[in-house]
Amino acid sequence: MPFSARELFARLIKCEAGGEGIDGMKAVATVVMNRVHASYGEYLRTGQGDLRKVIFQPTQFTCVMSKVYGEVNPQTIWSSPPEQIHYDIADWALAGNKLPGVGECLWYYNPFSATCNYIFPASGSGQFVTRVNQHCFYRPTEFYAQT
Repeated sequence: MPFSARELFARLIKCEAGGEGIDGMKAVATVVMNRVHASYGEYLRTGQGDLRKVIFQPTQFTCVMSKVYGEVNPQTIWSSPPEQIHYDIADWALAGNKLPGVGECLWYYNPFSATCNYIFPASGSGQFVTRVNQHCFYRPTEFYAQT
């Protein structure tokens, strides 16, 4: 039996930000739901308002990839079941809540350094807004509308 969208979302939150505290997990959940609700650009075209499509869009979330940099990925949404807190944050985001400061961000990543790049991804479609724990968060630039 396939996982429900809520279950997949809770698993994604745990895998992508489980070690980032409540705000870190809420920030990641905010980005995912921003992609679901995108009214233009790549995420409207590819996600079409469907949480499953957003989660499984190729190369977007490391935790959904079976291989990373050619190596088997040991940390995936299938390898570790969520706990109640992950369901609670998924429900919080599904209810339309957003973490203040992350606002309309469509991207995040962990640079594994003390600083965040000003632009991400490399296409130039996102501009740095804030950092929440280890993740840097980016809102769309004007270029994003062309994606």
